[in-house]
Amino acid sequence: MTENKTTRVCAIYARVSTDEQNLDNQIDQLKTYTSLQNNKVVQIYKETVSGGSANRPQFQQMLKDARLRKFDTVLVWSLDRFSREGINNTLSYLKLLRKQGVSLKSLQESWLDTSDDGMGELLISILSWVAAQERKRISERTKAGMARSKKNPGRPKGSKDKKKRKNIGYLKRWET
Repeated sequence: MTENKTTRVCAIYARVSTDEQNLDNQIDQLKTYTSLQNNKVVQIYKETVSGGSANRPQFQQMLKDARLRKFDTVLVWSLDRFSREGINNTLSYLKLLRKQGVSLKSLQESWLDTSDDGMGELLISILSWVAAQERKRISERTKAGMARSKKNPGRPKGSKDKKKRKNIGYLKRWET
């Protein structure tokens, strides 16, 4: 699928977890990177969904297009944007891509290029584990915050914008 020895035909996979996050930072920098590397972007897959599940429509479409050999490299901002499903699942996706002749390249982990054997697989395993652990920590923090909020309803005291919120009557709505 490569056009010549130095040009890769690439797909960009960008993912954020919530609507409050923005995909543009990832996409802009990945496009800049591909341009500087003299590579060609043929598809951009964008998602706003947790990386903790394979139930991601654009992710599944990217895997399907990899099977069809529409590109030879998938570029991601970082490995945790690709998957936070843990070592086994992440490695199975990487092996599936590799079987199709498609490599994964991470912008943040510049050493991460799955077209390289050996050390790359070891480091991918470690990073996959780290990404899964971060997902667990985020879940634990969210649950702790929800439990605290249930136990102590109302707005927490000491907000930096307390004076402004008091002037507009916002604090009165949150007083218990």
